[in-house]
Amino acid sequence: MPEAHTLREPDPSLITVSHVTYALHALGLAIGAFGAATVVGSFVFGWPSIVAVIINYVKRGDARGTWLESHFTWQIRTFWFALLWAAIVLAIGAVLAIVLVGFAIWVVGLFVLGVWAIYRIARGWLRLVDRKAMP
Repeated sequence: MPEAHTLREPDPSLITVSHVTYALHALGLAIGAFGAATVVGSFVFGWPSIVAVIINYVKRGDARGTWLESHFTWQIRTFWFALLWAAIVLAIGAVLAIVLVGFAIWVVGLFVLGVWAIYRIARGWLRLVDRKAMP
């Protein structure tokens, strides 16, 4: 990513798009938190986050060379890492379910992963409001 002083200012409509994608990701997390699904399950498999990550990919090129590019990358990575870690937690839990420990791994692992996803979306959105790039 270019140095902060060489970044151009993004188009205001692109900032709005980024707010919308953070809102969609947050909606996916909220559906999981207040619904019957797990937080991370709703985040990864729910339509709000899937729509948001598609928008992230489509609009990421427009943000290239701006401080906003890091937000698109941040959201995309959050989505894919959540999916990867959920698959790992579920696989390990399935293997260990034979000795009943796997169920606890599922519960604890998916809870921790949900908290991590909430943190990532909240941190990114707060930095977007402050018009700061993600590290």
